[in-house]
Amino acid sequence: MTNTFLNPVTTQTWSNGRHLVRCVKAIQETWDVRTFCFMADQPMLFFFKPGQFVTLELEIDGQLVMRSYTISSSPSLPYSFSITIKRVPGGQVSNWLHDNLKEGDVIPVHGPVGNFNAIDFPADKVLFLSGGVGITPVMSMARWFFDTNANVDMVFVHSARTPKDIIYHRELRHMASRIANFKLHLVCERYDIGEAWSGYRGYLNQPMLELIAPDFLEREIFCCGPTPYMNAVKRLLEANGFDMRHYHEEAFGATPPEVGEEVREHAAEAARDGGLTDADLREVTFSGTGKSIRVAPGETVHTAAARLGLHIPKACGMGICGTCRVLKTAGEVEMEHNGGITDEDLAEGYILSCCSVPKGDVVIDY
Repeated sequence: MTNTFLNPVTTQTWSNGRHLVRCVKAIQETWDVRTFCFMADQPMLFFFKPGQFVTLELEIDGQLVMRSYTISSSPSLPYSFSITIKRVPGGQVSNWLHDNLKEGDVIPVHGPVGNFNAIDFPADKVLFLSGGVGITPVMSMARWFFDTNANVDMVFVHSARTPKDIIYHRELRHMASRIANFKLHLVCERYDIGEAWSGYRGYLNQPMLELIAPDFLEREIFCCGPTPYMNAVKRLLEANGFDMRHYHEEAFGATPPEVGEEVREHAAEAARDGGLTDADLREVTFSGTGKSIRVAPGETVHTAAARLGLHIPKACGMGICGTCRVLKTAGEVEMEHNGGITDEDLAEGYILSCCSVPKGDVVIDY
């Protein structure tokens, strides 16, 4: 007998792609850091792997701007997601978001994507290392383990400039007070006159790490922060013989996107000027517009589209953000991405145009 009073489930599930979301809350975390919370107008479950990120599609001063931010919330609260953004002096996007994005505003987002996550690297013992706003992906991971009562031994180490710069300070203290498997250690570079501080002072170093986590060599390590911070952590771990297969870091900022694109452009120009024959060229056809072009070895699908006047949205240029995803319906490409595409998308034939080089003639549905 059918229960007629039960309504069918109509909730959608988030998948990698472009979605419109509405800002429903803005939370001032510290004097220069704000969290923005988003939901869909129609019920949607925002499932993602803790540590992954989204790319915002914004119009600033009449120009389309794309920028990627880690999701700071946990998928254990699936009907919304949050990003936490630090105001950067001179930062075009961070300042615009702080000054302009308000409750009720609707923006497009792309994602979620990213290889830096706690699901793909399961472990019984983890060490979270973060500096500044780099706390966001590891906070998402910690929230996930906390909310799901996971049997994971967590050591959470965060470095900030001063006590007033510690993001999520009260929540971190609350988590540490509630469960025995969450050990919190805060490191402040300095503290101002009149500030009370009983935690670690200075910069994370080996003696400090040995006090905090004597068994750090046995832990899965997730690290995110400014590049000098991550480089210092890696040097410390390598000097101690740590198995770097168990070290994971957020990859944002690894290479300026325009640099990689410029290198590929120069390589392609050199190839074209080097007396290539027609047999050396690959034909890229964009079936949606009926346009095609022959490109030299080394040229990407994105470059081919640009030479035809076709605009494929792109944010990072390194295969991280997933914004330039397109469907390949024929041919083969060599794609060196950095986590910006899922296994499901790959199985369906999608590629990231910014880092896909045709191995022969290819057809793109665009």
